[in-house]
Amino acid sequence: MHYVAYSPGVGKTFLAKVIAWKACQANQRVLFTTAMDMLNQLSASQVDHSLVRKLKTYTEPTLLICDELGYLSLDQQTSNLFYQVISTRHSHKRSTIITTNTAFSDWGNILFNTTIATAIADRLVENSEIFLLGGDSLRKASKSGSPED
Repeated sequence: MHYVAYSPGVGKTFLAKVIAWKACQANQRVLFTTAMDMLNQLSASQVDHSLVRKLKTYTEPTLLICDELGYLSLDQQTSNLFYQVISTRHSHKRSTIITTNTAFSDWGNILFNTTIATAIADRLVENSEIFLLGGDSLRKASKSGSPED
């Protein structure tokens, strides 16, 4: 598993997509989604009683990339759904990349409570590579024409 974190605009999503591309070249099943798209899909599947089938969409690929975790706080239901995805992937030893601007210490603020946040983080960091990306936003450099030396 891999976890990519922190500063906005430093290339987290780009790095995740490069890893996904390499996994695809190695004939691995990969799914790229944003955290909110995944959780909205799972929430909707509870209404039409297709949750078990929809969970497989996110638990079966060899690599799941879940982009932009933490931009919006989750309620108890969506936090529980996120836990189900991460816990199942962890038990099946499937790789997961999470991109976020939120430090682990603040996950309790976005994942409903610290108990579920700790359980999710614990599963994500076991046997993981953690990349902390910092620095100035690459978007600022592209807006100004060329990066400063």
